[in-house]
Amino acid sequence: MSKPVAREPQRRNARSNRARILATARRELGRNPDTTLEELARAAGVVRRTLFGHFPGRAALLEALAEEASEVLRAAMAHAADAAEPADRALAHFTLLMWPVGDRYRMLLALARHDLGVERVSAILAPARAEVTAILERGQRDGVFPAHLPPAVLSAGLESMVVALLEQVNTGALEDDGTRAAAAILIAAGVPEGSARAVVEDVSPAVPAKPVPAE
Repeated sequence: MSKPVAREPQRRNARSNRARILATARRELGRNPDTTLEELARAAGVVRRTLFGHFPGRAALLEALAEEASEVLRAAMAHAADAAEPADRALAHFTLLMWPVGDRYRMLLALARHDLGVERVSAILAPARAEVTAILERGQRDGVFPAHLPPAVLSAGLESMVVALLEQVNTGALEDDGTRAAAAILIAAGVPEGSARAVVEDVSPAVPAKPVPAE
């Protein structure tokens, strides 16, 4: 009579391999969006068959990264500022929360249009877009931000700025822990530079240093 197969160690090993492949994909695709699956397998220290067992193709791997990004974004948003917080502080707090998420998944920006499609990326970003629009609406209503643009339009512009700043991080032209981006966002929303820097400096210590789950 054969002994029962110990499946739990196999499952743990499979989960470990999958997590290592995804972490490697984030790193290597961030460096070079054209990295092949075979190159990713080597970098992750697994054989080609193991990688393809988890992700049968590039689309499956990128979809897994997209879903992971969506989950991390939702987890980070759980630390958003209280609704009673002044809008300028709330916007700075939110930008600081989102920066490490964007930094971790900035390679998706390079792959979005070609591999994932704009609609998939829009679905990932929808909760963040809604939150920023709500903060801007409240800030304009309270006189914290000037009403020079409709909140949804201004939100889209600020998102494009964050994307541009992340791309500059990707090229090595900018180093930022999120504080420079947060100040830039407040200034673009209509807050004077001195006030924007003061708000970011005041808010920064209250923002969780690592809202993104560890590897």
